[in-house]
Amino acid sequence: MGGRGGWWRGKSTPAKVETYTRWSFHTFPFVEVATFALPAFGYVPAPVNWILFLLVSAHAALAAVTASLTLDWTRGRRPLPVRLLWALGTATVVIAVVSLVVALHGPRGADNGAAAGTVFVGVLSFGIGTLALAVREARRMVFGVLGAAVGAGAVAVPAGVPAPGAAVAAGAVVLAAGFFTFTSAFSVWLLNAVYELDEARETRARLAVAEERLRFGRDLHDVMGRNLAVVALKSELAVQLARRGRPEAVEQMIEVQRIARETQREVREVVRGYREADLRTELAGAQGVLTAAGIDCEVSGPVTGLPAEIQSALGWVVREATTNVLRHGDAARCAVSLRVVEGRVTLTVENDGAPGTSTGSSTDTGTGTAEPGRGSGLAGLRERLREVDGVLRAGPAGDDLFRLTAEVPLPPDSVPERAPAPEPGGSPRPVPHPVSEVTS
Repeated sequence: MGGRGGWWRGKSTPAKVETYTRWSFHTFPFVEVATFALPAFGYVPAPVNWILFLLVSAHAALAAVTASLTLDWTRGRRPLPVRLLWALGTATVVIAVVSLVVALHGPRGADNGAAAGTVFVGVLSFGIGTLALAVREARRMVFGVLGAAVGAGAVAVPAGVPAPGAAVAAGAVVLAAGFFTFTSAFSVWLLNAVYELDEARETRARLAVAEERLRFGRDLHDVMGRNLAVVALKSELAVQLARRGRPEAVEQMIEVQRIARETQREVREVVRGYREADLRTELAGAQGVLTAAGIDCEVSGPVTGLPAEIQSALGWVVREATTNVLRHGDAARCAVSLRVVEGRVTLTVENDGAPGTSTGSSTDTGTGTAEPGRGSGLAGLRERLREVDGVLRAGPAGDDLFRLTAEVPLPPDSVPERAPAPEPGGSPRPVPHPVSEVTS
């Protein structure tokens, strides 16, 4: 995707959260090295300072790889890297013990012991925090932090650290390891929660489509089932009468013909009622649905007074555009405006959740042609608008903005009335169309 920042803007919200989480863990190794390894050059003489630096750097790199692969495991993309986790745990213990030995038995200086002791606490804290990514239960995380603290004290006392110093080291491990463990647990919880919310939104859209299909199927069943049963009975009666040479067979077949025509009329009424959309109702439904999804929706312009066929066409534009915003964008704001200028009514739907070059957005210059490979949603809208001599334009309108505009000429004697915009919180209705879902 071209353009500055296009790589980031083109990601979905869950993908953005995952990228942010991963890069946060990728910065931890630099924090570990800068905080615990580099200061050793100012307090610990060579070559011990280089030994501590290389050990901490190796531990930080191993922790970064382990965190990346373990995050893949939390998303179900790979098996749990058990061997790598064991390697990180072993390296954490070994490097912590080496730093403790350096603090107690290494070169003496004003701050040698303090610097090496800081490495001891830091390596344990970062190691435990990274290992917490592979733990599901909070209780086990707490046990891991407490176990690391107890282990730090248990190692420090036999090594010659005074009891008060060992207690301070254990407390420092509890605080630092607890902080990094909480960070790891919260990051995984947030990442999983965002993905689950995104899946719930997709499920809601699919359920809305299924609900509309069921409603349409029930309407057709009510019409066709009853009338076809009557046609079958009348036809069977006509057959019996014809075999007996009775003239009433003709009357029965005339009745069958009447019922068939009546059925055709009723089916057309069902389909017409299913396909027509009231503009005011669709605006209220769009505002309610978008508000419920956490998107700030503003509706402005005259609603009533437009001819029924124009309201139906524009109502479908609102419905399809709302579906696009919900399913294909990452919008925080959506504005729907209706204007009547010089005998033309213009409906504009603009949202900030679709980058200008985003995949899935179609552009129409009003010619009625669609770009190759695009979805059928905008094509269906163009067909509806063409019936009322309208045109459709859709495409990027600047950074992070996507605009869909429908223009329809008004009959000369049609003057719309000014009416207030639908109140927010209206009862939302299912917006997807079961026959022509929006894929643009």
